[in-house]
Amino acid sequence: MSTGTLLANVALTQGLFGAGVLLAAVYFEVPLAALGLTEPLLSAETILFGVGGGVVLWLGNEVAAGAADAAGVGYDESVRSMLTPDSTGGWVILLGVILPTIAVVEELLFRGAAIGAMAVGFDVPVALLVVVSSVAFGGAHGAQGRIGAVVATTLGLVLAVMFVLSGSLLVVIIAHYLVNALEFVVHEGVAVERPVGRGRFG
Repeated sequence: MSTGTLLANVALTQGLFGAGVLLAAVYFEVPLAALGLTEPLLSAETILFGVGGGVVLWLGNEVAAGAADAAGVGYDESVRSMLTPDSTGGWVILLGVILPTIAVVEELLFRGAAIGAMAVGFDVPVALLVVVSSVAFGGAHGAQGRIGAVVATTLGLVLAVMFVLSGSLLVVIIAHYLVNALEFVVHEGVAVERPVGRGRFG
């Protein structure tokens, strides 16, 4: 499967899945606020929290990757390699369509629905929802290998805490997008090696 075909497949499947989650939210009359869609959606605080969180998480990515490689248990980078475009147009699609779609859909599912909606609809402790959703998020990244799934679980936990503290889905979408975008741009786009080996965070 070519990179272009793979990117199109990711966009289509993620988009359809995201639409399904939104339709379910509408059907069950889930309040927008429960999903983290509160007014105003965009504010200076939201952007700063999202960008700051994303950069810190990406730096954590670098530290975790270096530590894993130093221990001889590097992450499986095959998924990232397969999604890396070989043209300017491909990079525009990746950074402007594919990665935003992934961030929106995964955050809507694992943070908005699994934490926000569940906390409102059922008498379940938020702390338990944070843990369960983070483990599920890590499991969904099993294609990155066992180490990648474990580190993705950690990423999910931090994003979940950010969601609970901010009450904003946009904050975690921004942070999630930046982690993935920086990973692609720094290590595939400009080919900067990590100080200790190479790896993958989430």
